[in-house]
Amino acid sequence: MSKPGQFRADLPELARNLLKDGPQRVRPTDRRIRVLLNHTYIVDTTKAVHVWEHIAYPQYYVPTSELRNCIRKDKESIHTADDTSASPAAAVVELTIAARDGVKEFTTDRVLRFSDDPKIGGALSGMIRLEFGSMGKTEMMLETYDSTTDIFLDQWLEEEVPIYVHPKDPFKRIDILPSTRSVEVKIAGKTVAKTTNSVHLHETYLPARYYVPLSSVDQTVLRKSELVTSCPYKGDAEYYNIVINGEEFKDLVWYYKVPTHESANIAGLLCFYNEKVDIILDGELLDRPKTFFS
Repeated sequence: MSKPGQFRADLPELARNLLKDGPQRVRPTDRRIRVLLNHTYIVDTTKAVHVWEHIAYPQYYVPTSELRNCIRKDKESIHTADDTSASPAAAVVELTIAARDGVKEFTTDRVLRFSDDPKIGGALSGMIRLEFGSMGKTEMMLETYDSTTDIFLDQWLEEEVPIYVHPKDPFKRIDILPSTRSVEVKIAGKTVAKTTNSVHLHETYLPARYYVPLSSVDQTVLRKSELVTSCPYKGDAEYYNIVINGEEFKDLVWYYKVPTHESANIAGLLCFYNEKVDIILDGELLDRPKTFFS
């Protein structure tokens, strides 16, 4: 079953879930939102809304009337479960961007449209959902996706700033605080890091993270990992595995070579998963938090 907000979700099922249970929250925004697809702006609006399909982060929905420079065609009608004879409450939409200036025609169907009638479309009536990050990719392209060569990838902007990974939650913030409190990290009883010069990152809904200088970490236990993850608030993280007495602890440490502007103060610092290591802060052993990283 597709979960609300799931990447490449089953769109008809997602629509039915949203029509039945409603989104977690809907909030207007006065930010200028633009969507660029196949070298063409298909949205340029100040009427977008944040829609929380799940609690983790929102998506941007825009009024159907704000679509431009594309041809819209309903591909699949979606009815509510209790009345298949009524007017469709939503539809999977096919958008086509015409060929021009050497750019080939392009079509995507990763789009949902909700009925203009509030009695049918509910809280999302008159809105359209353009799937962030996948409108320009077919299933085959997803299997071999390379962000450096995929010219069809949709790009979203808030005012003049590109949006990466997913839209940011306007109710979430990050505080980055330098600290001289002692931080010690132990794995399997072995001290692998110790410093009185750390940076504490406090992110809404997550436990505090303790970033330490590379020089404070035992270099003999670090092994480069191939894992890279992305965060809209901090940037692209690279990882280290930890090896102690022949035992490997995979992807236990991360760092940001070039973080986002708002997180610039953690550049080059290392952070260990609180959930998987022992952290001693000012001489006190901290409880391991329970999160989806545990």
